[in-house]
Amino acid sequence: MPPADIRSRAEFIGLIASTMMIVAFAIDSMLPALPAIGQSLGVTVEARRSLVIVVFSVGFGSAQIFVGTISDRFGRRGLLLVSLIGYAVFGLTAAVAPTFPLLLAARVAQGAFAAGARVVANSVVRDRFVGREMAQVMSLASGLFMAAPILAPSLGTLVLAFAPWRWIFVALALLGAALWVWVFLRLPETLRPEHRRPISVRHVIDAARIVIGDRQSLGYTIAMTCLSCSIMGFLTSVQPIFADVFHHGDWLPAGFAFMAGSMAVASLTNSRIVMWWGMRRIGHTALILFTAIAAGHALFARFGHETVFTFIGLQSAMMICFALTTSNFGAMAMEHMAKVAGSASSIQGSFSTVIGALGGAAIGLNFNGTTAPLYVGVTIAGLTALAAVLIAERGRLFATPIAVMAAAE
Repeated sequence: MPPADIRSRAEFIGLIASTMMIVAFAIDSMLPALPAIGQSLGVTVEARRSLVIVVFSVGFGSAQIFVGTISDRFGRRGLLLVSLIGYAVFGLTAAVAPTFPLLLAARVAQGAFAAGARVVANSVVRDRFVGREMAQVMSLASGLFMAAPILAPSLGTLVLAFAPWRWIFVALALLGAALWVWVFLRLPETLRPEHRRPISVRHVIDAARIVIGDRQSLGYTIAMTCLSCSIMGFLTSVQPIFADVFHHGDWLPAGFAFMAGSMAVASLTNSRIVMWWGMRRIGHTALILFTAIAAGHALFARFGHETVFTFIGLQSAMMICFALTTSNFGAMAMEHMAKVAGSASSIQGSFSTVIGALGGAAIGLNFNGTTAPLYVGVTIAGLTALAAVLIAERGRLFATPIAVMAAAE
């Protein structure tokens, strides 16, 4: 029996947001558990514990390069169902892993299956919406998705209060299974027959040329990569910052929830204002502010004025700018990609995630007992993103090109 088509926009957005959430839950729920995982599996070097996050992101990013092509050939729904099952199975595998290397292997595989879910979610939105309406839907989904980073560290802390860290992975597996049921019952195929592309070397290369050859797609993908680097640097550094810099490790769930909550508010706000102000005006302004705040924060930390309250406050301001930037940059990177939406989502996502994870890991490895290395790295990432946007827009910020406005009309 075919699934019932989702007629309600609210349910559609809820399903997309929930599918996006599995990535955030798989990353952020690990933060309070890293010391326990390290102690249980004999990982004494603190920086190595963050590999639990990094390798998931590498698996997540690497697999995206393939799943988009598969979804463009065989459709969205079946691949999404397979991805959710794989996510659940390797969550259970991680739960019983006897050694740290086996845990990391399970995390790579779990990240790879999470990639299938995330790419399909983006492609399903692109199948149904375009332009500012797509940005609005993605902003609403992102706003709901932000519940995951708000809740995930608290979920990890709650599990640790009553059970070993392995049960966090069991909870992730149950989440994947519940989403599988929802998709199976409610989401039909969204890929139009005329947009299906055969799998061949020539078609893969042609799709890559479309994605890379489009100035807007390439420029905003590079900008998203830089922003991904900044957020991964934050994620790999935040647990030792709370524990070792401020000696308030127990503040991590509440502090992280406050910072992530600011992102949720910003994403929801973007969904309300993007139809009037436009993606470029909002996204470009937010990127400039993001970079300026990061530079100021680096100077603040360098001269020893950092406290836990300034850290949370300034990082929250950056999170607001980050959400306003990525909500719009992602839509602009996909704007010209209707005929290769799956491939575009996978290529863009793979590049930004893998390079972002490696760059973020490099930032985390430079942790020196202060927040300065984090914000120097984030400032460099922001400046590089701004340069990529300037090249994509031929030196012109804020204004929507006439050709794009004409196409929208």
